[in-house]
Amino acid sequence: MKKFLIAAVVATASFVSAHAASISGLVNTGGSFASGAQDTNYVLNGSSFGYVTSNGTFPLAGNWIPNTSTSKWITPTASQGQSFDPSANGTYSWKLSFDLTGFDANTASFSGQFAADNKAIVKLNGVQVGSANGFGSFYSFGANSGFSSGANTLEFVVTNLAQNSGNPTGLRVEFLQSNVTPVPEPETYAMLLAGLGLMGVISRRRMKGKAA
Repeated sequence: MKKFLIAAVVATASFVSAHAASISGLVNTGGSFASGAQDTNYVLNGSSFGYVTSNGTFPLAGNWIPNTSTSKWITPTASQGQSFDPSANGTYSWKLSFDLTGFDANTASFSGQFAADNKAIVKLNGVQVGSANGFGSFYSFGANSGFSSGANTLEFVVTNLAQNSGNPTGLRVEFLQSNVTPVPEPETYAMLLAGLGLMGVISRRRMKGKAA
């Protein structure tokens, strides 16, 4: 009986500690990729990947927020200063996918910050959860609902305003925190319920003993 009770307590502790999991797949732009490499986490316009930029050259020299070891700007081409959209606004869709299979989507949440040249909105599974209006500072975004139990998509839709020269575009994303609860195995549920029941029985016996 004592061993069973200990096992039940351990199962209960495991159930509670499951709340500390972070969401796998929420990665910052640039991540661990080297400058000039493609960031294969963010899909550009449904068919390609962006390139990781480097400090010290336009537009990072005095314009965009400098890259750090935490996150870096990504651009549509390997030439980070390339000019786009000379006569009409351009739209660039950057998609990041993550999977919550095996987790309780109702418990998921995250927060982060991002910037874009020139501006952007971010959508979780098609619903807007933030906006950015420039490249000189970060803007907050986040969500605590709207998640799916399987595949999920974050889409950063960047608008590059028309300009006939000197008109690069890019995206910068940093996740600050995320949380989600794993769905416990059936055996854990059974042990948890059995342990709670056993502790209830013991508690009632003690109360009867005191009353006598």
